[in-house]
Amino acid sequence: MSWFLPEDSPGNSRYEWETDASEELRFHIDQQTAKNIEAGMNPTEARRQATLQFGAVEGVKEDCREQRRGFWLETLWADVRYALRMLSKNPAFAAIAILTLALGIGANTAMFSVMQGVLFAPLPYSQPDRLVMVWENNPRFPRVWVSYPNFLDWQRTVHTFQQMAASMEHGVDLSAPGTSAHLKGKDISSGFFHTLGVELALGREFSSEEDRRGGTPAVIISQSLWRDRFNASSAALGKSLTLDGTDYTIIGVAPPGFRFEGDAEVYTPLGRGDPIILNDRGSHAGIFSVARLEPGVSITRAQAEMNTIQSGLDHLYPDANRDLGIYVEPLKQVIVGDSRGLLLLLLGAVGLVLLIACANVANLLLARSAVRSRELAIRSALGANRARMIRQLLTESVLLSLAGAALGILFAIGGVRSVLAMMPGILPRSENIAVNAPVLLFTLGVSIAVGILFGLGPALKSWNVDPQSSLRDGGRGFTRARHRVQSSLVIVQMALTLVLLVGAGLLFRTIRRLWNVNPGFDAKNVITFKVGVSHALTKTPAGTRSAYQQLIERVRQIPGVDAAEFTAVVPLSGESGIMPFWIGAQKPASLQGAPRLLGFMTGPDYLATMGIPLLRGRFFTPADTVKSPCVMAIDSVFAHMYFPDSDPLGQTISVGFSPVGPCRIVGVVGHVTHWALNDSNSLVQNQMYFPMYQDPDEWVPVGYPDLTVMVRTALDAAIVMPEIKAAVYGAGSDQPVYDVKTMQAIVAESMSMQRFPMILLGAFAALALLLASIGAYGVISYSVAQRTHELGIRMALGAEKRDVFCMVIGQGLRLAVAGLGIGLVAAMILTRVLSSFSQLLYGVSSNDPITFVVVSLVLTGVAVVACYLPARRAMRIEPMTALRYE
Repeated sequence: MSWFLPEDSPGNSRYEWETDASEELRFHIDQQTAKNIEAGMNPTEARRQATLQFGAVEGVKEDCREQRRGFWLETLWADVRYALRMLSKNPAFAAIAILTLALGIGANTAMFSVMQGVLFAPLPYSQPDRLVMVWENNPRFPRVWVSYPNFLDWQRTVHTFQQMAASMEHGVDLSAPGTSAHLKGKDISSGFFHTLGVELALGREFSSEEDRRGGTPAVIISQSLWRDRFNASSAALGKSLTLDGTDYTIIGVAPPGFRFEGDAEVYTPLGRGDPIILNDRGSHAGIFSVARLEPGVSITRAQAEMNTIQSGLDHLYPDANRDLGIYVEPLKQVIVGDSRGLLLLLLGAVGLVLLIACANVANLLLARSAVRSRELAIRSALGANRARMIRQLLTESVLLSLAGAALGILFAIGGVRSVLAMMPGILPRSENIAVNAPVLLFTLGVSIAVGILFGLGPALKSWNVDPQSSLRDGGRGFTRARHRVQSSLVIVQMALTLVLLVGAGLLFRTIRRLWNVNPGFDAKNVITFKVGVSHALTKTPAGTRSAYQQLIERVRQIPGVDAAEFTAVVPLSGESGIMPFWIGAQKPASLQGAPRLLGFMTGPDYLATMGIPLLRGRFFTPADTVKSPCVMAIDSVFAHMYFPDSDPLGQTISVGFSPVGPCRIVGVVGHVTHWALNDSNSLVQNQMYFPMYQDPDEWVPVGYPDLTVMVRTALDAAIVMPEIKAAVYGAGSDQPVYDVKTMQAIVAESMSMQRFPMILLGAFAALALLLASIGAYGVISYSVAQRTHELGIRMALGAEKRDVFCMVIGQGLRLAVAGLGIGLVAAMILTRVLSSFSQLLYGVSSNDPITFVVVSLVLTGVAVVACYLPARRAMRIEPMTALRYE
């Protein structure tokens, strides 16, 4: 019923009054309308005046809404009180349900906190959506580091970027103030922080005069260095740090928690770097370029402009830039990398755990609803509304879910901390991972949805309750239907658990296969570390070579050290030394399109230290110096690809954009697995070794400081490292020893992309297995309890206890087999379809029969164990007692 008032009603326009008003209020308005009509008013005016007399229509409607809201709040509170009272009467049921939900919701909360911190949280910069990374590319690689001269030309020419900046990682040795230490550093261009939209906590950025060759040495320090060395005092500005033997004046302090492409403790001007890198347009030595788009400019438009600019540079500088392109992509996409697919995979896995937990609690509620069917029947017989009873049952389930969520948050906090502690540095943006406000909102939403999900089925069962039947049967109505639902839930649990177990099993077999891979070297008993050789000893190239020779000789003389040598690139460490090369003296027309190799600059004893076999010819000797002809060694893959029918020994090759060579090939060594144990053929496989003492004078200050010492010793690192440090410090206490690792640890770290999901999937699978076994136990126990009368009759008629035992076990096995059948099909499909999972596998098929068979046997065994106790209980049933059972 609706009443429409005239356009001139108060409040300016047309009013509509539906049945929001109370019956009493409508009665009074109808009475007054009748009186107004009797007084001579037309019906419309009569209704209008009556309405105004008893209050404006909008006011009436609001009053009614308030009454209705009050009613709903009151009934909701009544439902909550009743639910709490019912749950308190059965604390064991409530505790089991809450703990089950806490495990499922807690695991999902922990996983979502990882997703939120890595993928969803905005970058900690101003307007981060406008930040992009600018890469160069060539016909062989979609992304390569930026040439500094090209960057300067971009910066001067581009219009679609508001600002551009560049950075390059550069470790430095701090000798004053305080004790000497090696610090992570970055060389940055002027305006770097402003480009990111970050305000310094103290001081200013570099000026253009400081960001150039010969500029005043200035430095910006991190918050941690500011606290540790200067007690967080503003007086730090103007003081000096001695970095790599040069005194730098502190002009600024970075804001708390600032990061860009990794941590850094000091920031120095990029333009002051070594001219051999910065002045060579062909050099692509680790420089990143970040830019901020002009407001309203799309990445597509910026890409088009940069393509035009780069095309012009290619024509101006063909030797260095021919075939060089540009690639612009969002900064967040660069930082997140390939982790999105892996995290979505793990989130899906933990979602399965939550479904299993929901099925478990739904089974509990179904069993409980059987006990409460008499109560519900009585309430229905007394006139209770069925919709109200469903709402009451849903209130109970949501309360259980909220309580489980509260406990699950505690589990999630501990779980996140444990994962980050066990696997540091595996995920990008790990510093953002925490159980914060967005995660709590997610947990709240999930807990409400989960409460409705697992409570809806048992609640709807009460819809069709026949009060007379339930009262007559004493609460045993609908047992068969309820049992079918419970059995179906157990089958679903078994199927989902098998999927998780298969995933964890395949990754476990992958790790086993990776451990058995021969990397081409002997990782046992090898320790690696770096040394910041005193800058008082490295003022000239000759002095630098002499200092490093003396250092390695002191290490070799330590008792227990079998061999020791330097290398510029450590296998499986993620370090890269990719360079173009050509055979013979004829330089190719396009270096960007030339083939690539991975170069190792090492000392003469490197093969002996690493256990790499020499296949042909010789390796380097101490006589291979800058005063002798240039020599190189290549690996077996290089020899097979480029010299399949000829002898590589005596051939010449040249490498690099600033060419080294031609150098004569003097040896062929075994191939080393460098990128990962599951080396991809798409990466550079050709390998070349170059003697470090033939490194040209101009490259010595660039290459030597990053050399790694490799030591082969049967002694434990904790025993031999103090001796090594003593030998290093003997030539000067300002020589920090850092990045100490064993080669076996480096090999283990190289498998982190498989180990991380394996650990999490294994944990989720174990949790799912526990929940599924509890679910199977609960259903079989409930079935035995419901069939006590039947079992008593069977035994009274002569059934053996063994027959009863087998019957109960068989019931559980039928559920397990049904779940296995569904789970096997689902696992075969998912492991093959999910590319983010199949890419993690190595040496194992996604449908590996061994994994599927073992997992099926494990799940079947767990099902048998879960059914054993109910089966034993069924065997102990006394026939006379069972016949009296109600």
